[in-house]
Amino acid sequence: MIDVHTHILPKEIPSFAQRFGYGGFVKLEHHLPCGAKMLKDDGTFFREISHNCWDAGKRLQECDEAGVRVQVLSTVPVMFSYWAKPQDGLQVSQFLNDHIAELCLKHPKRFKGLCTLPMQAPELAILELERCMGELGFSGVQIGSHINDWNLNQPELFPIFKRCAELSAAVFIHPWDMMGMARMKDYWLPWLVGMPAESSLAICSLIFGGVLERLPDLRVGLAHGGGSFAATLGRICHGFEVRPDLCAVDNKVSPKDYLGRIFVDSLVHDPEALSFILKRFGEDQIMLGTDYPFPLGEARPGELIKSMGFSSGLLDKLLVNNAQRFLGGEG
Repeated sequence: MIDVHTHILPKEIPSFAQRFGYGGFVKLEHHLPCGAKMLKDDGTFFREISHNCWDAGKRLQECDEAGVRVQVLSTVPVMFSYWAKPQDGLQVSQFLNDHIAELCLKHPKRFKGLCTLPMQAPELAILELERCMGELGFSGVQIGSHINDWNLNQPELFPIFKRCAELSAAVFIHPWDMMGMARMKDYWLPWLVGMPAESSLAICSLIFGGVLERLPDLRVGLAHGGGSFAATLGRICHGFEVRPDLCAVDNKVSPKDYLGRIFVDSLVHDPEALSFILKRFGEDQIMLGTDYPFPLGEARPGELIKSMGFSSGLLDKLLVNNAQRFLGGEG
């Protein structure tokens, strides 16, 4: 199996707040032999993580136990640091990318990398993208569902997507900094409600903004089964048809016409939902993704897919081949 959606951190993260002279960055506090707290540099607790988040040996052991041949490594979205000053954001990205590149170099048959970029500074982002795709041998990039106040149709971001298409870099979009968080303080609602909406926001921005139309070779993938996009596509298309004055101002192509181009991972936690996204996006567009090693992910990689009674040919697509195509291989 190839797992396209996994996250990793370096074991030691420098104090970027001390280095740059302002706060907001994340650090690790190793308070247990196999555990650490992710903390904002003001001491605010973000998440407890285990050593499989930084220990390559533990990670490979768990991959072997689960039958995962390849993990695609990307940073934890809270590390994007899009709010940072441009040069500082570049340094954070380079630190994280160098760490992933080192692991991929040590274990080239087991790990592939998706880089992170200082998307708030498009010129610097393109330079880092070129370094990662060339010198470091990455397969693509992981980006957030929005960049501060920019949605993904923002004209300043188009050169980054254009360069991704030129370099054959896969673009994996992960929800982050969820909308409406001020009204969703209870019950983990930002992760349960905000995340799916963020993914729909991201892909609708790329469609309505004409990014996918202008870049037919751009390979785009969405985490968490594409969030709420598939379930609300009927409403989205209806809005496009009845209010073109509002929806079709930058692109005249119906959103449904892009379904065969959008990859999504399989992380939907429900057999009916998996069947639905297979019908929506097509069997060539769904890839195994687990959100390893976090609790909202799939504890046993591929368990949902394998439970569905699919043919061996479809299993091959969902567990291996579609991911290979997304990452730039034959599939």
